Amino acid sequence: MRRIMLKSKLHRARVTEANLEYEGSLTIDENLMKMADILPFEQVKVYNVSNGARFETYAITGPAGQGDICLNGAAARMGAPGDLIIIATYAEYDEKELRDHQPQVVLLDGTNQPKKPEIVKGWPS
Repeated sequence: MRRIMLKSKLHRARVTEANLEYEGSLTIDENLMKMADILPFEQVKVYNVSNGARFETYAITGPAGQGDICLNGAAARMGAPGDLIIIATYAEYDEKELRDHQPQVVLLDGTNQPKKPEIVKGWPS
């Protein structure tokens, strides 16, 4: 059996910009993408803590170290600057892979800087 499990997430990212005119996607600071193991053009699921919106798009790399989180194109309708969001990625794992699976979770402060990277223990142990 294969299961779809959380692979990584950026927790409580603050939206810095919403650009309706851009082609689409979610711009994420390059450093944050690396910490959360998110690749350019990888599918991401976004959960807007501020308004309850939930949607899928793909990640594009923003400038490193600036904390940019920009909703682009249609995604710009799903939130506004200042909103808190969770950005999550998922992957399929087989039963053997689950034994060692640990999602990469990056907790962010109010300026999109990491509080500390934290590994969440998988279940069951």
